[in-house]
Amino acid sequence: MSTHLVWDWNGTLLHDIDAVIEATNASFAEIGLPPISLDRYRELYCVPVPRFYERLIGRLPSDTEWEVMDSTFHRHYWRLAESCSLAEGAAELLAARQAAGLTQSLCSLAPHAELVPFVASYGITGRFLRVDGRMDSSTAGKSEQMVRHLRSLGDVDPRQVVVIGDALDDAAAAAHAGAHAVLYTGGSHSRAALEASGVPVADTLAEAVELAERIAS
Repeated sequence: MSTHLVWDWNGTLLHDIDAVIEATNASFAEIGLPPISLDRYRELYCVPVPRFYERLIGRLPSDTEWEVMDSTFHRHYWRLAESCSLAEGAAELLAARQAAGLTQSLCSLAPHAELVPFVASYGITGRFLRVDGRMDSSTAGKSEQMVRHLRSLGDVDPRQVVVIGDALDDAAAAAHAGAHAVLYTGGSHSRAALEASGVPVADTLAEAVELAERIAS
């Protein structure tokens, strides 16, 4: 049985880390926090996102602060995301895999209603068996969503699945679902943080696919 890849979207297939930092700093400014650098973001970022804010300010945001930060982030992010491109080599990798008769899908924490047309705007929806985003407003990680995603694929053995993502939460979700993971350094975490997870780490998506084929075979 061939390896099935489950791709993450933000920070993996979509190179949007600069938009994320700008939107994050806009949300910080709303409650009087100083801006954060890319290195600091990668050092502290975690899921659920309120815990990331706790790491930054030493406490969980109040409900009011969270609502303000969350709405501000998304307002700025979706505006900025319109100018984001796919990660280097992503379109070619997706096309080559489909042409070879190999399977892949997309599982993201981005809201499903926004994710589907956004992915479609890049002309790559047909490369995937499924495109699944978050269907609720939870701030929880991807673990349960990954289980549902794999089940929805039908007769796919999780042991032949490799999740390719940019966050420690992607590795946790893969393990929870009985799958493998490869983490990519182009997104939300530093290489050191990703390596601490114990799963393979890649600096390019092409390398990530090579590692995925190797560990699931």
